[in-house]
Amino acid sequence: MLDDRPEFRHSEFRHFMLKEIYEQPDVVRACLEKYLNLDWTQNCASESPIDLGLPASFYNGLAEIHIVACGTSLHASLVGQYWLEQLAGIPTRVRYASEFLDHPFPLTPNTLTIAVTQSGETADTLKALTFEQQRRSQLTPACRPRLLGLTNQPDSTLQQRVDHILHAPSEQEVGVAATKSFVAQLIVFYTLALNLACRRQMLSSDRLDILLRELERLPEKISQILAATDAIAQLAKELVDTQDFIFLARGINYPIALEGALKLKETSYIHAEGYAAGEFLHGPIAILDEQVTVVAIAMPGQVYDKTLANLQKVKSRGARLIGITTPENSEAAALFDSLLPIPEVDELLSPILTVIPLQLLAYYITVYRGLDVDRPRGLTKSLSAE
Repeated sequence: MLDDRPEFRHSEFRHFMLKEIYEQPDVVRACLEKYLNLDWTQNCASESPIDLGLPASFYNGLAEIHIVACGTSLHASLVGQYWLEQLAGIPTRVRYASEFLDHPFPLTPNTLTIAVTQSGETADTLKALTFEQQRRSQLTPACRPRLLGLTNQPDSTLQQRVDHILHAPSEQEVGVAATKSFVAQLIVFYTLALNLACRRQMLSSDRLDILLRELERLPEKISQILAATDAIAQLAKELVDTQDFIFLARGINYPIALEGALKLKETSYIHAEGYAAGEFLHGPIAILDEQVTVVAIAMPGQVYDKTLANLQKVKSRGARLIGITTPENSEAAALFDSLLPIPEVDELLSPILTVIPLQLLAYYITVYRGLDVDRPRGLTKSLSAE
């Protein structure tokens, strides 16, 4: 342990944000206990190992999914979009709830609308949901509203506005910067996508078994990341005076780059931006120099080689390059100036792990800057005004 870092004391953490980051293995377990049938086998009468408590009729004829959300919930929704399309094969659109009234989705038939809000009280999200319900209510049966809420607070206004609610159990989250509630939302999105994939027979039995086993191992793998917190704290101390951060990733981890940037700037007030790694080369790379730190997610998988190729160009501009990848990765070790190792995991589930070191990095940088990490200036836990 570093003597001057915030640490575990007398069964209490110095800050709620750190406490809630460390609660994430238990949050994942709670989500799996709620929605995953661990006794399910391929020979069960039930067609899916997931039970979300939704009636079968709710899935009938489903052709498209629309999602509205804000902030961190929007980033969870972008990961959810990837899962819903890649696992279940359902075209999915995501939009900022604050933009939805001025730029709504087309009125497509057989469409499920999902509203995602940590508090269940976010004004922009509730307004978007009400607008969607009203504009679809008088249409043909195929275009009538089919509304689902996803929230960490089921006893909220959101529950009153939707047909069904999906609870992302995370208990009370005191820190304004969302951490464990985000991971809970990811798990619920994943179980929804997996359930739809099973119902639509989109997965082979072998692939389904692999995904279920990987899902059950997530709490242990998150704990492994948390056990290496000292290295992240030391890195944060080195970066405490950095004024510009860029977060890069490709594919399913691109929303995690956005979330990493958001966590850092909302807690530490440091300028940070998230980009898709390939898109960063189309203009924004011009801002790089020796004063900029780049944090890149490069998990082995479908986009790994392309990501490393993009990062070679970033490295040539002189920026400090920090990598989030699996351990014992010699190719990555030669490229990055610093490594934040992540246990090996199926690429589809990697966002649930890659976000953890980014949360910790934001936490420690903020604390070393002498700021109140639990109550950032100008922010509230629930934004109930437009």
